Amino acid sequence: MSPLVHPPLGGSTLRRTVSLTAVSSLATAALALAAPAGQAAPSASPSSNGVTVAHSCAAPTQKNVMACKALHVTAGTPKSAHAESDLTAAAAPSGYGPASLQAAYNLPSSSGGSGQTVAIVDAYDDPNAEADLAVYRSQYGLSACTTANGCFKKVNQTGGTSYPRGDSGWAEEISLDLDMVSAACPNCKILLVEASSATMTNLGTAVNTAVSLGAKYVSNSYGGSESSSDSTYDSSYFNHPGVAITVSSGDNGYGTEYPAASKYVTAVGGTSLKTSSTARGWTDTVWSGAGSGCSSYDAKPTWQTDSGCAKRTVADVSAVADPNTGVAVYDSYRQATGWMVFGGTSASAPLIAATYALAGAPSSGSYPASFPYAHTSALYDVTSGSNGSCSGSYLCTGTTGYDGPTGLGVPNGTAAFTG
Repeated sequence: MSPLVHPPLGGSTLRRTVSLTAVSSLATAALALAAPAGQAAPSASPSSNGVTVAHSCAAPTQKNVMACKALHVTAGTPKSAHAESDLTAAAAPSGYGPASLQAAYNLPSSSGGSGQTVAIVDAYDDPNAEADLAVYRSQYGLSACTTANGCFKKVNQTGGTSYPRGDSGWAEEISLDLDMVSAACPNCKILLVEASSATMTNLGTAVNTAVSLGAKYVSNSYGGSESSSDSTYDSSYFNHPGVAITVSSGDNGYGTEYPAASKYVTAVGGTSLKTSSTARGWTDTVWSGAGSGCSSYDAKPTWQTDSGCAKRTVADVSAVADPNTGVAVYDSYRQATGWMVFGGTSASAPLIAATYALAGAPSSGSYPASFPYAHTSALYDVTSGSNGSCSGSYLCTGTTGYDGPTGLGVPNGTAAFTG
């Protein structure tokens, strides 16, 4: 069992440590850390639930600037620490790995995804992305995914190879995204598109590039405040019929973010995932940090029929996101020192994008966000837990059928993601 790494706070790494039960209640004492333009310096607060976690990316301080949704464990032992080694009877790093995630969500372990390309859109450059991905895949016995064999490709937001400047916080996000696609869909190809900065305009340009390069599945593990510009962003960047676009719902509990609120995307909420004595062998409950709620700007898509929001409701589906039941990730850029445990809806969004890829190419002209609504029986319903206070409403509380934090539920195979 590899030891849990406690990365240092300092240098140019973006950090803010948060409480798992009150992720939105950040301490006000600022740490002396550098942050990209438009982002605040990180701040710290006590641990809870046995682990301490930190945001990889600092909160935006300007409108239309996004933050990644990766949370990494900095101290304590997650409940998922020994899950992979218990399941595979082999030494494994702390946190859920491919065998655990495939078992929990009934995903095909050796079939599906061949020939499919999942695109990852993030800001800034991770110079170690391909090398770190190789370590992850080798650890779990997955086939190599490299530039040389055509499985991996990295481009900038316009499709070129002049990459943006490196950023250690977003590099953690990139490692998390690449590893989660690999875990759920080992046979998928991976396209990493790096935006020049974390503005919605640059990230949106990267989304368009991913689609233009042929990706039918595009994962976006970032978000920021909604704004009156969202309808313009919708039409400019996210209206891609026949392409499954997934977006993290957020890590601050009850409340909506963009682009998860876009009517054209699959908004992915978060759960706590644990083994259980049920026939499934696993159980998901609402993760307290998962974002949910009513959009202030985006119209309700025709396939969404809940009555609590006049406009778009977040989320649609979900997967594991609780850092206390977190996933194993390998990252070595700058202060990162190897194997770490991550959570956040940054974990669930690429897992769902890879599940769409396992299900096969969406039909021409379709909006894949609608697919789960036509196949609700092919999801595991999440019926307990809460991400905040909204008078007991389904918008912040797990319940039978649709609810805000987990949407229609978590994958039970791939049938809910076909159409």
